[in-house]
Amino acid sequence: MSDIHREAYREEAYELLADLETSLLELERSPDDQELVGRVFRAMHTIKGSGSMFGFDDIANFTHEIETVFDLVRNGEISVTKMLIDLTLHSRDCIRMMLEEKEDDEDRISLIRSAFQELLSGAGTATHDQGVATSPGSSPDNPVTYRIRFLPNRDIFAFGTNPIPLLNELRGLGTCSVMAQLDSIPPLEECDPEACYTSWDIVLTTDSTIDSIKDVFIFVEDQAGLTIDAVDEKLVGDDVHEKMIGEILVERGDVTGEDLARALGEQKMIGEILVNEGLVSPGKVQAALLEQEQVKKVKEKQKRQESVSSIRVPAERLDKLVDLVGELVTVQARLTQKAGMENDPDLLLISEQVQRLTDELRDNTMSIRMLPIGTTFGRFKRLVRDLSGELGKEIELITEGAETELDKTVIERLNDPLVHIIRNSIDHGIEHPAVREAYGKPRTGVIHLSAQYAGANVLIKIKDDGFGLDTDTIRTKAIEKGLMAHDAELSDKDIFAMIFAPGFSTAKEVTSISGRGVGMDVVKKTIDALRGSIEVDSEKEKGTTVTLKLPLTLAIIDGLMVKVGEGYFVLPLSAVEECIELSHEDLHRTNGQHLVDLRGQLVPYIRLRESFGIEGQRPELEQVVITEAGGHKMGFTVDQVIGEHQTVIKSLSKVYKNVDGVSGATIMGDGNVALILDVNRLAQTA
Repeated sequence: MSDIHREAYREEAYELLADLETSLLELERSPDDQELVGRVFRAMHTIKGSGSMFGFDDIANFTHEIETVFDLVRNGEISVTKMLIDLTLHSRDCIRMMLEEKEDDEDRISLIRSAFQELLSGAGTATHDQGVATSPGSSPDNPVTYRIRFLPNRDIFAFGTNPIPLLNELRGLGTCSVMAQLDSIPPLEECDPEACYTSWDIVLTTDSTIDSIKDVFIFVEDQAGLTIDAVDEKLVGDDVHEKMIGEILVERGDVTGEDLARALGEQKMIGEILVNEGLVSPGKVQAALLEQEQVKKVKEKQKRQESVSSIRVPAERLDKLVDLVGELVTVQARLTQKAGMENDPDLLLISEQVQRLTDELRDNTMSIRMLPIGTTFGRFKRLVRDLSGELGKEIELITEGAETELDKTVIERLNDPLVHIIRNSIDHGIEHPAVREAYGKPRTGVIHLSAQYAGANVLIKIKDDGFGLDTDTIRTKAIEKGLMAHDAELSDKDIFAMIFAPGFSTAKEVTSISGRGVGMDVVKKTIDALRGSIEVDSEKEKGTTVTLKLPLTLAIIDGLMVKVGEGYFVLPLSAVEECIELSHEDLHRTNGQHLVDLRGQLVPYIRLRESFGIEGQRPELEQVVITEAGGHKMGFTVDQVIGEHQTVIKSLSKVYKNVDGVSGATIMGDGNVALILDVNRLAQTA
């Protein structure tokens, strides 16, 4: 089996395992939900079947008992318990370990196998394993007849699939008739021995559900065409209406209605007969035909709307596409600039059309990179469940805004920071049930994880109703570590920011979860690297809220182009609030201090000329760009504000990786380079 096919299986299995974990945690809260049971069973069935097909025999063998147990759960022979959920979650972890080809923990796997085998023996599954489906000679109370058409792709054998076991599995579900269709087999000299030319028509009468039939084909869905239809048997009096052969052929799609009509050429149509006998007018027959055609069109339209197609693309190709779009944006800016200089109407028209198409291509390409943050949120339910059980606490995780979308690069790098914050909320924030009751709180603590749009950013909030942060404890610890002076007067928000210092911890003892002073400083560095910000708000005995502010994308942003001397800089437009003028009179009024009067509010500002050591004379009238950084207003003084600029972010080389206040660079239309400023880092440095 090729490495490409094995890698494709791994990708699919990782998605199935993520869905499996989510389904199990939901099933623990709703043990009677048969839809969730079916989702768990189908995930296990697919992992087992595809694993066997792609050479992951260890996964297929390990998953077999789990699949069998959940088949019994579907049939009501085994009930959903906490022990079953725990076992299945541990099994899910083992399967992931096998996928990553890490060293197996044989003892753990053996214990899990034994536990599932005990469940099977307790349910008396000997008869189940031998097959309890309706045998060909049986007559169930409410059987249903299904018409199944199975058309494998020509290359199905290349994926290691043998259709015959699937047909045999169908025979185990009830009375089954199988007809092989050999019409597509070419002459021997044209026949490819590795291709499948045969399709099958199956008629199955069974008391199993249609989902049970679909489960048989679940791991070959992408390698075959499959239709399953219940045969419509209408009762006429005490007899079942038997369809004519022509009617059945038309229903199956083997012949068209026109072909059937031609074959029955000597027989008049029913409408023609009724008209000739004077029983109905031609207009009424025509109306009936129109109604029939209308219903047909509506059904076809609904079918098209219900069908959803998708394609799996390697991330490398998507990243390359974004890079190419970025280059196109740069070239388009150069074309626009050139058209403006030439003042040629035809060239200006072409430039506008190129800009419109480039904007649309950019928006569509960036939307492809966007993923719902719910894919990350779903992972934390397991984390909260396991850690709360380990610490003896009762904690519920509530998520909101899972449909909020972020760039895939941001989401990939966001997982670890959120894990650190949630672990701290569980360990330090939420109290034990007895303590919570003493404070008059519910026994069960709540962690609320939410995401929402805020302009060109996304706000992610992690809020708990625990003990909260103690400013006195943080102040004492900060003074001990030399992070602040004894007589320093800081706001609560500034004191809370101390927890992001390296090695800072207020824990009285080190646990397996936290207390070593690492984690929150890593969170801060990661969020800064994503050009985001982090804030903490807390109230003692009420709870703590950590807010992450992150850009929607890291590839292309809207920026404000400014100029200082001969250098160009870009500030993220999402951080810019307004621009004001700064004259020499304004400087005299503030006695030379870096403060500007903004409608009665004094706002500090940073001179970019001084920050970056740019030589030259300041203009008579400077511009101050007012931004929001770290929850405070901050100004940046520049020589000239040029205007909005669509910015394609280019990473700086390793030589400049430690330059404070610069997060990247962009190429302008004339080929010059403009530095992209990190507003938050510049404010912190100041």
